[in-house]
Amino acid sequence: MLIRDATSSDLPEILGIYNDVVSTTTAIYDERVSTLEERHAWFEARRQQGLPVLVAQLNDEIAGFSSFGEWRARWGYRYTVEHSVHIRRDCRGQGFGRALIEALFPRAAQLGMHVMIAQIDSEAIASLRLHEKLGFEPVGTFRQVAHKFGRWLDLVAMQRTL
Repeated sequence: MLIRDATSSDLPEILGIYNDVVSTTTAIYDERVSTLEERHAWFEARRQQGLPVLVAQLNDEIAGFSSFGEWRARWGYRYTVEHSVHIRRDCRGQGFGRALIEALFPRAAQLGMHVMIAQIDSEAIASLRLHEKLGFEPVGTFRQVAHKFGRWLDLVAMQRTL
């Protein structure tokens, strides 16, 4: 496994992973799949802000990706970021998520960040456990804040001091 900075040529595979997660899980609270143009805009916005987009490469394929961005727009929150990590369905449970999240910590610290936030669907038990193993602490649950697949969803907020 190789963890590296993503390039624009990785975006079709990133899009495939993202859209599969949207279509089949509650990890992303959206029911609309993304377009390649939207992924390009997201990637360029991260790049212009000096924020990382990382990929886990397995052989010649992308197994997953991670990134972080501002948690809240107000000035007082400028030292806090929220991360995201998504793994290709056939690569889940093999350590890619852990490696991609761990690779974000030094990047965030280099940018002067103090706290990293994770917001995870309450039914994503494996993700919740992984984040706890990585030093994230649960700080609250937002009850029934999203609706997807015909049901209300709870969102668990977790944080880690960098």
